[in-house]
Order: sequence, then structure tokens, then C-alpha cells
Amino acid sequence: MRGLKEAVHARLDARLNPDSRAPLAVALSGGSDSLALTMMAAAWAERHHRRLLVLTVDHGLRPESAGWTELCADHARRLGAAFQALCWRGDKPLTGLPAAARAARHALLADAARQAGASVILMGHTADDLAESAAMRAAGATTPDAREWSPSPVWPQGRGVFLLRPLLGQGRAVLRAWLAGQGETWIEDPANSDLRFARARARAAGPSAAAAPRQAPDLRSLGRAVTETLDGGLPLPRQALRRAPPDAARAFIAACALSAAGTSSPPRGDRLDRLTDQLRGAAPMVATLAGARVEADGETIAWRREPGEFRRGQSPVLRLAPGETGVWDGRFEITANHALEIAPLVGRTASLAEPSARALRQVTASARGALPALKTADGLVCPLLQPTPGVTIRALALARLQAACGLVVREP
Repeated sequence: MRGLKEAVHARLDARLNPDSRAPLAVALSGGSDSLALTMMAAAWAERHHRRLLVLTVDHGLRPESAGWTELCADHARRLGAAFQALCWRGDKPLTGLPAAARAARHALLADAARQAGASVILMGHTADDLAESAAMRAAGATTPDAREWSPSPVWPQGRGVFLLRPLLGQGRAVLRAWLAGQGETWIEDPANSDLRFARARARAAGPSAAAAPRQAPDLRSLGRAVTETLDGGLPLPRQALRRAPPDAARAFIAACALSAAGTSSPPRGDRLDRLTDQLRGAAPMVATLAGARVEADGETIAWRREPGEFRRGQSPVLRLAPGETGVWDGRFEITANHALEIAPLVGRTASLAEPSARALRQVTASARGALPALKTADGLVCPLLQPTPGVTIRALALARLQAACGLVVREP
């Protein structure tokens, strides 16, 4: 017990920027793990003169949830921290409820953190959570391990937001003993013992010697080898993929596809395995994966958005009010000082005004239709190809990929 807070503070020191003036967010459910983390984070924030923002998500799944949120608000007030309650509204799915609740929770937390100016959310996962995830995998699930430091798993809400889990080296029993020593009590969510859910069954079964946490593949060298093209494409020297271990190559290909396409459903299964084998070879090829177009010649692989996706489905349209910021097609963050509408260029390249039409020749032909375009007084323009008054645009693909590859290791 002695030195527990100091050990957790050491993990915070390793990842956080003590001189930052941005708030530090912490997710508090009121359970023992998140309560212990919030108390330790409050002490760390006070020592470094950082603002602490406590975020609590009410999933609306139990009649007690509103009362739990009030208890969390009381904890925040007692610790001198700001507090915000977040509600998961709308219909709840009849199947896959834990996964849906997790996705909704991460989206709400990421939106709230970013709007407050926080780039890091502390989360209270422990060594017990790692053991439970391993037990779930041993039973046939595909549950990943929580990592100490990782980008937010939701997109685009989680852009620029990172999760820090400084309790992964600590057991739940130790944290509860520490809280009891402080005279604290915590919420016991009945869902944690509801054997309809896989994690509750893993928790009830206890630790298994056969269920060990797994090491994620190291993608850093591959991430450093990628550049970004004008249209948000991600080219990589093909030799870099051939040199990488197969599991790293597979994970990297999936990350590139999601980042270049702006999508959020990870590709899995035989299709990803086949594409990995092909891209580690030498033959020229073209394929699609998770909304991305993957083109390879003997020297280079490039991931770009597949414009054909827009023809097969509904084209993404972003409407912005004056002063508003939004993300178009998961790939470009756009801010406008006047109202505008952004849609794909596909099917409209002949309508482009100069100099957009002239600059379009610099873009790979297969990628042109996936560029953003908007109507102005001068005609149809692409803000990536020519400066557009009152419009700021930022490509997100490379930054997203670098975060997924572990190249961002500390709070900015």
C-alpha cells in the first residue's frame, strides 16, 4: 500500500506535460478503480497547478444511474475539480450492448475532452482488467488489451485525444484497500457480476495461468517511413513492409486503410491476411480495404480514399455554420468563417474553377474524385488545391496513423 500514490504519480509524470495549461480529464464511474484514480489525479494536478475535469457517463441503463452520477459530482466538488455529466441518449441495442455502450462512452468522453481543450483522458483500468481480457480471449473472444497510452478508439471524435491508464500495474484489491484506508466507499455496479456478459464471467472465474496479456506489435518504424500526399494519401516504401514482422505488417496495413479512408471499422479476417501477403510480395496490384484504395508497384504502396465508395453509397456532405469546425469524410478537419457545404469532387471535376482545375493535375487520377469541394462566388473549388478565403482545412490521415503507430508518446 505504501507508495501506491507515488507509483501512480510516476506514471503520470512519464506521460503528461507538467507545464501544460490545458485541463486534464479523468473518467469517473464511481467504482473503486476510477475513484482511486481520480483522487490520485487530483493530488497530481494540484501539485502541478493543472485543472482537473471529471467526466462521468450516464448510460441510462439502470434506474440507479442518475444517483451514481450525483455521487460522482460530489466527489469532484470535494476534490475541487470541474465536473461534467455526459448522457448516452437514444435507443439501446438489444444485442451487443457492452460494445455499444463502450463505443458511446468513448465518443462522449472524447467530444467533451476536446471541447474543453484537454488532449488526455485518464482511465481507471487495472491489472485485473488485463487478466479478464486475456481470459476472454482464451474463451474465444477477440477482446484487445488496454494499453497504458493509446489514441482514443473513436473517430473522428477522438482526433488528437489520448487515453492514459496509469493503474495497469495495480490490482483492484490493492486499490480498494487504499480507498478503505482513506475512509472512502465506492459504487458496485451490478452489471459487473451479471453473467450474461463475457467480462463478468471472466471476472467471476478468477485469474487463469493460461490467460496472459499479449504484446501489441511494434509499428513505430513503419510509421516513421510513411509520408502524406496533397490529397491525404499515405505512401510507404514497399521494402519497409517486407522487412517488418508479419503481425506488424498486418496491423499496419489495417491502420493505414482506416487512416487514409477516414473510416472506423477495422478490417479483419482472411481478406486482410491475403492482402498482407500480397503487399509483402513484389507484384503490382490494386485492392480496396475498409474504404481505402491500396495501390502498389514494385517500389511503393499508397493508401488513399476510394472514390467508388461515394458512387455506391451516400456521398458525405458537411454543412458548417459560420465559425464552426467539422470533419469531412473522416479525413479533413475544416473550419469556415461563413456558412458552406462540402461534398466530394467525384463526378464534378469538369466544373472546377481555376486554379483548382490546374492544380488537380498534381493529384493521382484515381484519388481526384475523393477530394473535398465547395461552391464559392468564383465557382466550384477544392480548398486543398487553392487558398479559399475564410476556409481552413487540415488533413488528418498522417497524424492519425502516427498516433496509431505509437509515435506520440507524451501529452503535447
